[in-house]
Amino acid sequence: MARGKRYKTVVETIDRNKLYSLEEAVKLVKEGATAKFDETVEIAMNLGVDPRHADQMVRGVCELPKGSGRTVRVAVFAKDAKADEAKAAGADVVGAEDLVEDVQKGNVNFDRCIATPDMMPLVGRLGKVLGPRGMMPNPKVGTVTPNVGEAVKSAKGGAVEFRVEKAGVVQAGVGKASFSEGDLVENIRAFVGAVSKAKPTGAKGTFMKQVALSSTMGPGLKIEIGSAL
Repeated sequence: MARGKRYKTVVETIDRNKLYSLEEAVKLVKEGATAKFDETVEIAMNLGVDPRHADQMVRGVCELPKGSGRTVRVAVFAKDAKADEAKAAGADVVGAEDLVEDVQKGNVNFDRCIATPDMMPLVGRLGKVLGPRGMMPNPKVGTVTPNVGEAVKSAKGGAVEFRVEKAGVVQAGVGKASFSEGDLVENIRAFVGAVSKAKPTGAKGTFMKQVALSSTMGPGLKIEIGSAL
C-alpha cells in the first residue's frame, strides 16, 4: 500500500519499537493528525484470548466520560409508551413490526440498535442482517432493556461497544483528534479499564498483550499498558 508524504513525515517523528506512555502517545497522535477532517483517535488491543471458545469471549460497553465525538444514529425497536420514551430521548428511528420489515429489506440507516425485551422474538429474525454488522441487540451490553430512554441517551452520549475479533483484537474509536490531551487520556483509561473488567474466566496467562494508539490516517504507537490503566 502506497503511503502519502504526510504519513511518511509523521512516521519519521516516532519510534515504532518504543513503548510510549499514554500521555506521550496521545500528544504525538494529536500532532500527527493533520488531515483535512477531524480524525478519530483509535485504540487497538491485542488480548491473550481465543474467541472461538465461549469462555474466552470479551464483550462489553464503555461509557466514554468525555464522549466519542461521533454523531450516532440510534434505532429502537419498541411499542406504545416505550416507543414514545425512545423518541423523547432522541432516538432517530423507532418502530416495531414496520421497522423489522424495513431492516429485512436492507434499510439499515442507523449505527446503534436498541430493543425492549418483548420485541426480541421479532428482532431475532434480523440476525443475518444485524449480526454481521455487530449491531444485534444484546442484554450483556445494555441494548436489550426496558429502560430505552436511558439506553438511547447513553448511546448518543458516548457509549462504545466492544467485542473481540477472531485474532484476539479489540478495536474502538475513543475520541477525536480535536479533543484535548486530557480528555483523550481520560477516555482511553476508561476504555482500557472496561476491557480489563471484561476479562473472561477462560483467559489464561497475560490478558493484555499489546495496546496501540493511532489516528484515522496516522501510524500506530505502542503504549506501556501500565500507563493506560
